[in-house]
Amino acid sequence: MEYRRLGASGLMVPALSFGAGTFGGRGPLFGAWGSTDAREARRLVDICLDAGITMFDTADVYSAGASEEVLGEALKGRRDEVIVSTKTSLPMGDGPGDAGSSRSRLIRACEDALRRLGTDHLDLFQLHAFDAGTPVEEVLETLDSLVRAGKVRYTGVSNFSGWQVMKSLAAAERHGHPRHVAHQVYYSLIGRDYEWELMPLALDQGLGAIVWSPLGWGRLTGKIRRGTPPPPGSRLHRTADYGPPVTDEHLHGVIDALDEIAEETGKAVPQIALNWLLQRPTVSSVLIGARDERQLRQNLGAVGWNLSAEQVARLDAASHRPAPYPYFPYERQEGFARLNPPVFAAPGRAA
Repeated sequence: MEYRRLGASGLMVPALSFGAGTFGGRGPLFGAWGSTDAREARRLVDICLDAGITMFDTADVYSAGASEEVLGEALKGRRDEVIVSTKTSLPMGDGPGDAGSSRSRLIRACEDALRRLGTDHLDLFQLHAFDAGTPVEEVLETLDSLVRAGKVRYTGVSNFSGWQVMKSLAAAERHGHPRHVAHQVYYSLIGRDYEWELMPLALDQGLGAIVWSPLGWGRLTGKIRRGTPPPPGSRLHRTADYGPPVTDEHLHGVIDALDEIAEETGKAVPQIALNWLLQRPTVSSVLIGARDERQLRQNLGAVGWNLSAEQVARLDAASHRPAPYPYFPYERQEGFARLNPPVFAAPGRAA
């Protein structure tokens, strides 16, 4: 397993990490993702550790806390061998204090996560969504207190826009609070919006991308084909409306390119999709999830080799979408492009 720095921090994380969203299995969304219990989870953790995967990511909202509980059980006796990452801010109930990033919510969420995970500290504590109603200074001050108390090692965000990330980083700099080191983002061959603004920001500010849903909400597993519906066992039947949108035309164009490269390389479609992500700028770690051992072992086959530059270029071309304003002039017009390196100016040419 390759290990990379998480952004500009000193924390080394594996190129592939394990996402525990399939643990617990409560509710209409997370129940469709999977219902892995503690015994099954321990087996998956065994396989991960044998392969060098040492970071495990979850969230309080995953199965209403059950994911954290199951992960904690699976990690018993080996907490010192792993990096534990969790998230908070999304609603955990209907009460006025059950959502957001207020001081009281963050402290309670941290204490609840520590209890459910059976640990005395979180290696990475991330804000799962931006809370526009809480002053950013209050959020950062509270996270600072949790770091100083030894309950949190590093902080990050997830699903923030560019201005939200930058406002947080600027306030941290101004007040001397710890800066976020990670941004957990949606990024895949069928969802490259991350490249338009958040990737250049991450390069400039030293944020490491932790990629969620790298297989496009289950659409790049190799089971979806042009002209055929998702197979009966696919979670897309129940969860498609929750996930990032993509047109059938765009999806099938990317799958056609993946199929061609799978034929050339002898690799599976998801392995190719994951390997493409591992070669992108700012990506510190890609989260892989699995409902069973077979899925996990297949995803582990994404490391230890690299797509050729020509194959990457073909996937870039098949997956590229026109950039929205104000980004499209930097992509199309020479005068704009000359002012910026390609990764800042043209997402389609990011390398």
